[in-house]
Amino acid sequence: MTCATCGSPTAAAGGFCSRCGAPQPAVQGTPQPGAAPQPAPAGVPMAYGVPYIPRVPRHLQTLAVLWGIFAAYRVVSVFLGLAFANVMMRSHFFGWRSSPMGHMPFLHAMMPFIFATTLVMAGAAALVCWSLLQRKPWARVLAIVFGVLALLKFPFGTALGIYTLWVLAPSASGVEYDAIAVD
Repeated sequence: MTCATCGSPTAAAGGFCSRCGAPQPAVQGTPQPGAAPQPAPAGVPMAYGVPYIPRVPRHLQTLAVLWGIFAAYRVVSVFLGLAFANVMMRSHFFGWRSSPMGHMPFLHAMMPFIFATTLVMAGAAALVCWSLLQRKPWARVLAIVFGVLALLKFPFGTALGIYTLWVLAPSASGVEYDAIAVD
């Protein structure tokens, strides 16, 4: 490109000539440094001059998939935990004459309760996953309730609970979720 005033070659369009300092016209389609921003498409709300994309629709699928992964994690962890407890409760493991947990009969009694509770919570996490993917009207409340309960399952449940509450708990999120919920 050449300067219209002095005829010397210039590098940047829309800037100034390096030789004479004359302003250079911008190439069509490139934004001017002080130009007004382009308006948002019709129907997109604006927040602070930037198009606002609601939080819930942006994060809902990710949140649902994370709940599905958390449900699978809970199922795998209960079976691995039960296998480990079963091995530890048998005698002659690692050369021990008696099992280190064999003299604790309450552990044997607690195993079915722990197993059932963990499977129920895994089923609840799978239900949250499915209901969020299907955009059921009651899924938001269910996810918030189990998000609070998941806070106790450190570290993955805590992270998932915080993320769930961040996405779904604010009242504005309730309005956004109600707008996309399907009966």
